[in-house]
Amino acid sequence: MLTRRRIHELVHEYGHDVLGHERMRIEKHCYQHGAVTTFEHSVRVACLAVYFADRLRLWRFVDLRSLIRAALLHDYFLYDWHHDDNGSHRLHGFTHPRRALDNALEDFDLNPVERDSILRHMFPLTPIPPRYVEGYLVTMADKISATRETFSLDRFSKPALGPVPERHALTDGKGQAA
Repeated sequence: MLTRRRIHELVHEYGHDVLGHERMRIEKHCYQHGAVTTFEHSVRVACLAVYFADRLRLWRFVDLRSLIRAALLHDYFLYDWHHDDNGSHRLHGFTHPRRALDNALEDFDLNPVERDSILRHMFPLTPIPPRYVEGYLVTMADKISATRETFSLDRFSKPALGPVPERHALTDGKGQAA
């Protein structure tokens, strides 16, 4: 069985291109659940998904690289849905998987397993389930992490985050600030 340390090493080994990407820094400036940033949440989901694959002995059925990359990119929507809102994020739970996938496709070459796992990770909130084992692992890890983060008492004393650096701000694809 993999140790916690080895799981972290695997996430960094297979996810280094995602973790080091310039736009991934945006996630460090946005809270996801409670006092946990989107970046921290994504790393937690990746580690937990690898943990589940290991403990359930699914290695014959799982592409580790795809699992880790999908987990790291599952919430790559790149905005703070709590604050950056003119009413457009009220359906965030239903719409963010598509936004995360679109953003990920702009920055990374994704295989079908990664694409499907990102797009379907909100099942059953979104009606179509994942097609691959990796997608189910990401979905399960996301639900468990989100629940733990949301109900943590740390959420009552979270520090203020700095604004997203100007050069990392998103555009709407037409060069206009989103």
